[in-house]
Amino acid sequence: MRNSLYWKFVVAFIVGVIVSLFGSFIFSSRFIQEDVILESEMGRVSQYVKGLLQIVDQESIPELVELFNQFGIDPVLTDLSGQPIISDMIADFVTDDMIVQIQQLQPNEVISFASKRQDATRYIGTRLSNIEGAEALFIKLDLSSTVKDTRRLTMQTLMLVLCIGSLLILLLSRYFVDSIRSITKASEKLATGDFSTRLPTDRQDELGRLMHSFNNMAEALENMEEVRKQFISNISHEMQSPLTSIKGYAGALRDGLVSEENQQDYLDIIYQEVDRLSRLSNNLLKMASLDAEKDLIKLETYRLDEQIRRVILSIEPLWREKNISVELDLSKTYIYANQDLMEQVWLNLIVNAIKYNRENGEIYISFYKDDQDIVVRINDTGIGIDQKDIPYLFDRFYKVDRSRSEFSSGNGLGLSITKKIIQIHNGSIDLVSQKGIGTTFFVRLPIQ
Repeated sequence: MRNSLYWKFVVAFIVGVIVSLFGSFIFSSRFIQEDVILESEMGRVSQYVKGLLQIVDQESIPELVELFNQFGIDPVLTDLSGQPIISDMIADFVTDDMIVQIQQLQPNEVISFASKRQDATRYIGTRLSNIEGAEALFIKLDLSSTVKDTRRLTMQTLMLVLCIGSLLILLLSRYFVDSIRSITKASEKLATGDFSTRLPTDRQDELGRLMHSFNNMAEALENMEEVRKQFISNISHEMQSPLTSIKGYAGALRDGLVSEENQQDYLDIIYQEVDRLSRLSNNLLKMASLDAEKDLIKLETYRLDEQIRRVILSIEPLWREKNISVELDLSKTYIYANQDLMEQVWLNLIVNAIKYNRENGEIYISFYKDDQDIVVRINDTGIGIDQKDIPYLFDRFYKVDRSRSEFSSGNGLGLSITKKIIQIHNGSIDLVSQKGIGTTFFVRLPIQ
């Protein structure tokens, strides 16, 4: 329990409050509280004295003393020289300085005197109207009990504040620490692979934002886990299919089950499947390289129009074979990019436009500028893409339906690689397509 954040927080708060309370009590008692109490009490007694003097004006000395005694006050009456009027009254606290100040007062005017001993004793003096020879009245006030009572009340109040504060911090700490505990438990579940863990909260404070961030992280990890599982599944499928074919045909050749005139066909199939595995391996390495080294690619300024023309010429046998006409509308344009990677982009897109085109079809490639970007448009008159497939077309290993995939034995990585390269160059790729009419890709790249 001593390692619990909850109890550490509570104990630290209570210790801090206790130190603060006692520090405040000592400081106020030493420097502030006593003076305030004494001044307040002196003011109150001075008002009493003024009121009593108004009542007993022109009365006799015994009546004046009796009246003051009824209020718990023992007066000392003297003349203006400081001599006591009544012999049993002790006037040892009356000093010459006090007499001088009394002589300067008007009748019934009240003045207070501080003690020279730095204690809680205070004195009040007033000049009287002539009452049977009494010209001055002095009162000695011992306010030590008042100060003690006030300090005791202050301490009791501070203890009450401490108790209430401690109770509140126990409740509030649990409110905050419970949220941290729930985050800890959810993190432990997340660490075991339970990516469905979520933290329900409506809080809008820092802990609430932390819990929302945790939920976002958990959701991202869950999506990544789904992608990972799908990726492994796709890899297994893509590799298993050619390996099964290779194993089957190679076994038939080894066991002599194939006639001599069919052996070349079997060898051609084996070669095609090995080539398929090789392309799959190369594409996987390309994706891994792009993911790991996207910040390390070398950029340079070069002619984009010339690059696309070179790609068209390099694959001329492909579009000549299907008697496809290629029309280019390319103006002189420079971009700042990696030539090798961008050549892979145009190669993938144009080869796709050829593969999925019809005999005697057309391919049209053009540029146009849009704000600060250059847009490359690649249009084909091929079989088109079903609308339900378009949102997933750039996903890794995604293949469209059988009617389209029959044109190629691809592994579903070409467009994923294309999009990754374009994103590395801070660009974007979109498409529009209509089944049976054709497809147009739009590649948007920033102009440097």
